[in-house]
Amino acid sequence: MAEPGRMIEQAVSRALHLAQSWTGWDGTPIPVDDRVYTPHKAIRRIGDHLIDHLAEVEARLAGVPTIPDHWHASAITTPGDLAPFTGEDLAEATSRLTRLAQIWVVRLGALTEEQLDRASPGAWTIREIAGHLSDTYYADAVGDLASVRG
Repeated sequence: MAEPGRMIEQAVSRALHLAQSWTGWDGTPIPVDDRVYTPHKAIRRIGDHLIDHLAEVEARLAGVPTIPDHWHASAITTPGDLAPFTGEDLAEATSRLTRLAQIWVVRLGALTEEQLDRASPGAWTIREIAGHLSDTYYADAVGDLASVRG
């Protein structure tokens, strides 16, 4: 099994690979299940997701209660989510998300196997959180738009 931090790093890499095709997005939200997605929404959700679970892990390791999650998540689409996705947006997302992935690699790499696999009542282990974060759902929802443009 891959190292937990590297799994997150690979997921971010995949998301940013897909995002390279998003600068030509035509502005039409993409329906998936009962939600709609856009390039900006996918990037927002990936970043929010990484931050949310990082806060959870840090609180747990420090032995303090986690702050409840009040994100609206993908249930809302903001006006900013509907903006064109430019090369500058891609560059900003690349910087932001690769730095967040590095934080995860460093943090999880410093933990023991016991810390990674310690169960807390009603919560995932830290290794399970890393597995959850390695799901590229938000990026996959937008997908490879280069193939759509043909």
